[in-house]
Amino acid sequence: MVQKVARILHLKLDTTVYLLLGINFAIIFFAVIWLLTHYIPVSQIIRKRSQTLSHDLTSARQATAEAQARMSAVEAQLAGLGEEIKKLTAQVEQESVEDEKRIKAAMGEESARIVAAAEQEIDAAVAQARRGLRSLAADLAIGQAEKQIALTPETDRALIAEFVAGVAGDAQAKGGRN
Repeated sequence: MVQKVARILHLKLDTTVYLLLGINFAIIFFAVIWLLTHYIPVSQIIRKRSQTLSHDLTSARQATAEAQARMSAVEAQLAGLGEEIKKLTAQVEQESVEDEKRIKAAMGEESARIVAAAEQEIDAAVAQARRGLRSLAADLAIGQAEKQIALTPETDRALIAEFVAGVAGDAQAKGGRN
């Protein structure tokens, strides 16, 4: 049969074989396609798939928009973070200045207390030195008086007699009462 077709078409036998194989393939291919389109609803599958893809694309766009909104919010917070850091830095500097003033005031008060305590100690030392000088002066005066006054037994008796007479005169002036 292939040889008859080759003679009718005036072709070589190999070429005719390939031509008939191609025709057979085309017939079977189109028959399968026709059966598939009539018995399997390919358009519905494709339609469902395209709807699913559309829905997925819409969801992806929405998720992208939400992510961009969140990213904008984060960027705004980061921009505000710089300002907040500046505010905190200024506050810390102000607090350090206030602490420095408070420490200087406390140091001034402490130095005033130390000066007052030192003045009290100096005053006490001066008073102690004065007492010591008075005591020394008294001792020196007594020592000098002892050198100048020579107390002999006769002068001693005379002083005692004079004292007794003075006491007796006082007693008579008071009316004899002690």
